[in-house]
Amino acid sequence: MADVRLEGVGHSYDGGRTWALKPMTWTWRSGRAYALLGPSGCGKTTLLNIISGLLTPTEGRIWLDDREVTAVPTAARNIAQVFQFPVLYEEMSVYDNLAFPLRNRRYPKAEIDQRVRGVSRLLGLDDHLGRRSRRLDPGRQQIVSLGRGLVRSDVAAVLLDEPLTVVDPALKWTLRSKLKEIHRDTGHTLIYVTHDQTEALTFADEVVVLNDGAIVQAGEPAELFLSPAHEFVGHFIGSPGMNVLPAEIAADGVVRVGQSAVGRAVGDLPPGPVRVGVRPEFVTVGGGRATPGLSAEVTGVDRMGAYNLVHARADGHALVAKVDAASSYAPGAVEFFRFATDRAFLFRDAVRCGSLAPLEGGGAA
Repeated sequence: MADVRLEGVGHSYDGGRTWALKPMTWTWRSGRAYALLGPSGCGKTTLLNIISGLLTPTEGRIWLDDREVTAVPTAARNIAQVFQFPVLYEEMSVYDNLAFPLRNRRYPKAEIDQRVRGVSRLLGLDDHLGRRSRRLDPGRQQIVSLGRGLVRSDVAAVLLDEPLTVVDPALKWTLRSKLKEIHRDTGHTLIYVTHDQTEALTFADEVVVLNDGAIVQAGEPAELFLSPAHEFVGHFIGSPGMNVLPAEIAADGVVRVGQSAVGRAVGDLPPGPVRVGVRPEFVTVGGGRATPGLSAEVTGVDRMGAYNLVHARADGHALVAKVDAASSYAPGAVEFFRFATDRAFLFRDAVRCGSLAPLEGGGAA
């Protein structure tokens, strides 16, 4: 395993007119499990293929610890890569597919058997070891591909490009847990590409959020959820995502959405337009006009079983609150929506620039 270090690495497919991956400097630390999270087309696979050597970056350098590998071919980088769809030797048995990368590197026979059976046990493949790979369903074939990427003990890093796409949804939770278990046992540096926030948040030690070819925030799952540094992170992580409402900071520091004061700006911010971001989990409904809040018309209620989602329009903008399942709000009713000010943030140019504090004497605004 190794640190994977990028120095000014960027990539363009059209001679520099546009950048699929904007030049970045970043280090993936040895032994950590990372999720690279972002929407389709944001540059995730491009970044992964640059690390593995399938693509040469337009600019910048790549290092594995103190060894520069920018011009080193894939086979010499000692990196395992698992693709979105199964890549197997179909006429080989499952056992032989798992053993192939070890035999190719002349591991001792006893160690090959030990490692193959260990990975097989963790991934639930013991009953399939003697079967030819082509006789497996696509989901099981992908599990074999996953096992083949994880079976080696000497790799610098394991790169996983949306590896659970073709796996039955019922197996995904189990496999994510197994991946974490394998990571604990092997200590590999893992980089797991996904557009699925659930996969990212449940699997990784650290989540790296990519958008439009650039890293917008990285951190532990709880940090990204509770303290988004960019509007995109607030929107992309969470179900539903963060509410974002246009607002204005007045000369006295009071933040208003329309005519309603929702709190006081913290962060030495000049007066002017901002956007207030707050997750539905930190919005409460009710309390009446005596309690500071934002007046909004309820437009609908989604009953989710364990909780309800109250949808509303405030000053012409959508607002969602996550409330108790026993609550009852009628479409068309005007209610007061209050923000937990310790979890409400201010954004300018999509980047977090401050936060909200309660209005004097008002508690949560």
